[in-house]
Amino acid sequence: MALALCLAAVLPTPLAASATLPGGPAKLAATQTVQQGSGPYAITPERRALLETIRFAEGTWKDGRPEGYRVLYGGGLFASLARHPEITVRRRYTSAAAGAYQFLPGTWHEVSRRLRLRSFEPHNQDQAALHLIQRRRALQLFDQQGLGTEVMARLAPEWASLPARHGGSYYGQPVKSRYELLNFYRIALVRARQSAAT
Repeated sequence: MALALCLAAVLPTPLAASATLPGGPAKLAATQTVQQGSGPYAITPERRALLETIRFAEGTWKDGRPEGYRVLYGGGLFASLARHPEITVRRRYTSAAAGAYQFLPGTWHEVSRRLRLRSFEPHNQDQAALHLIQRRRALQLFDQQGLGTEVMARLAPEWASLPARHGGSYYGQPVKSRYELLNFYRIALVRARQSAAT
C-alpha cells in the first residue's frame, strides 16, 4: 500500500537489470503514448505494465476490472470516485488506504494538489502513482532498465507489498516475491503492447 499500513499504513535470485522482456529495456521515446486520460506522465506500455504489477502486488488488480480502482484496505469497495473515500478500516492493521494503489488520504491530498487532480478517477490514480514512482527516483531507472531488483527496492518504501533488497517487506508485512512480480509484469507488458498496437 502507498505507505498504506506503514506499521499502522521474478526470479528466485535477484533480478538483473537486463531481466526484462525480449526487446531490451523500456524505451520511452519509442512508445510515447498517453492512454486513459491526460496528465504530466506519459503512460507507455511498459509503464502500464508496471502500474498493473503494483496493483497485482497490492491486491487491487481484480483481473483488470474497473472496480480495482475502488478497493479499500481489506478488500471492500467504495462507491464514488469523486474523491478519496477516507474510510478507515480496522483489520489486522488499521488503514484508510484506498484505490488501485492504496493511497493513504494524506498521500493522495498532497499528490492530487501538486498534480491538480480533481477526482479519484482511474486516470488520476495512475498519474498519482507515477508521481510517487518518480518521487522515489525509480521512474527513469525503470524506463532505462525495466523492472528489476533496484526498481522494486526503491518502490518498497511506498508500497509495502513490494520486496525490499532483502526480499521481504520494508515494513515487515506480507510481500509478493520477485519471481511472482516479474512473471506478472511480463504478461502485463505483452498485453499492454498488444493494446497499444490496436
